[in-house]
Amino acid sequence: MATNNYIVRQPIKNTKSQVIGHEILYYGEDELYGGLGASAASNEFAVADAIYNFLTQNSEKALKGSLNFMTFTTTLLMKKVPRLFAPLDLVIQIDDSVIVHPLAMHFVQMYQKEGYRIAVNEFQFAPRYLDILDSIDYLRLNMHTLSDESLRNIIEIAGSMGKHCIATGIDSDELYQKAVDAGVHAFEGPAVAERLATKAHSSSYLQSSFFTLMIAVTREEPNMAEIEQIISADASLTYALLRVANSVQYASRNRTTSVQQAIMKLGIEQLKQWIYLLSAGSGSDGRGIDPFFEEFLKLSLIRAHFCSELINHTQVVPLSRGEAYLLGMFSTLQFLIDAPLADILDALPIADEIRNALLYQQGASGALYRLILSYENADWNTVSALAAQLQIPAGILTDLYFEAMENADALWKSLQEIQS
Repeated sequence: MATNNYIVRQPIKNTKSQVIGHEILYYGEDELYGGLGASAASNEFAVADAIYNFLTQNSEKALKGSLNFMTFTTTLLMKKVPRLFAPLDLVIQIDDSVIVHPLAMHFVQMYQKEGYRIAVNEFQFAPRYLDILDSIDYLRLNMHTLSDESLRNIIEIAGSMGKHCIATGIDSDELYQKAVDAGVHAFEGPAVAERLATKAHSSSYLQSSFFTLMIAVTREEPNMAEIEQIISADASLTYALLRVANSVQYASRNRTTSVQQAIMKLGIEQLKQWIYLLSAGSGSDGRGIDPFFEEFLKLSLIRAHFCSELINHTQVVPLSRGEAYLLGMFSTLQFLIDAPLADILDALPIADEIRNALLYQQGASGALYRLILSYENADWNTVSALAAQLQIPAGILTDLYFEAMENADALWKSLQEIQS
C-alpha cells in the first residue's frame, strides 16, 4: 500500500494581522514532519528522502515568495536540504532531537554562518536551550504547554536579548488574546489563519454594484445583457474591466474599447474570477487591493482551484467543476464582508448543496469542504479519512494543493499588474 505524503503551508501573522511568513508542515510515513519520535527513528531516512525529493521539485515554484519556516531533523540537515532555499527565504527550525545531537548542532552552526536564521520549537528555560540561546533568532512558544508565568518570563528575557517570539498552537480567540497580552511578536495556528484586524466592507456592500454584479455572474444561466448593463452603469467597474481585458494576459492586436468587447474576450468563467477579486479586494473608493485582505483573497483562489481539481477525482460529490470552484471561492466571504455568512449566501443564486456545505458542512459537498479545511490545518488523520470517504486518492492531494497555489499566485500577480 502506498504511503500518503502531505505538505501544507500555514501562515504566521504579526500583531497587525499581516503575514510575515509560512511554516511548511510535512506528513509522511505515518509521522508528522518535525515531530519524529524514537519509535519513528527507522523511518527518518525514508521521510527525509520524500521531503528532499518534493522540495527539489517545488522549492522554485510554490515555496518561493515567502519566508519559509521549516523544521529540520538531523538527517535533513546532513542532506543539506536547507540549501534548496536562499538564506533570506528560510528559517531553520530545530527541536530536542537536534539540540541534543552534537553532529546536528555542528550543521546548525554551519548554516547560521551562511546567513540562515534559526528558530527553536517549544522553547523553554532548560540548560540545553540556554546554551544555544545566542544562536537563536526566533523562539517558538507552544501556547498549550507553557504556564502563564513561564510565558511571561520567556518573552521578557527574549525581548531583552533581541529575540522574536512566535506563539504556536493558537486554536481559539482566548489563546490568541492570551498571546497578545503576553507580548509575543507573531502568531500561528488555525485561529490565526482566519483572523483579520477589520473587515473590508460594511453590510451596505450587499447593495453595491460590485455585489449585484457578483450575483449576476453566478447565476446558473448568466444574462450577458444584464451583466453589461450593471458594469456600464458603474465607472469603477468599467475601468477595472477594461484594464483586465487590455492586460498582458489577454493581449491582442486590437485594443478592447467597450464593455461588451471585454465581456466577450474574458468569457463568463474568467469574469467570475476577476469580479470576485476586484469586488472583494477593493476599498470603499473602489481602487486597489487592501493589503490586509491579500491573504484572504489568495486563500479564496487556492481553495477555488483546489476544489475544482478535486471534483475531477470523485464520483460522490454532486457538484460541477464550476460549482466546486464557487464553493472554494465563497468560503472566505464572511471574513471580507461585515455581514453574517447566511445573509451573504441568501443574496447569491447558488445551489443549496453549496450553501449547506459552507454553512453546516453537510452532505458530500460539506465533506469536500472539510477536506480542504483539514488539509490547511494539517489535520492529517481527518484528511486521510475524508479522502477515503470521498473516494479521492490521497496521494494526489499535495500535488493538487501546490498546483492550486501556483495558479492562485499567477492570477494574483496579473491582478496586481492591472491594478498598478
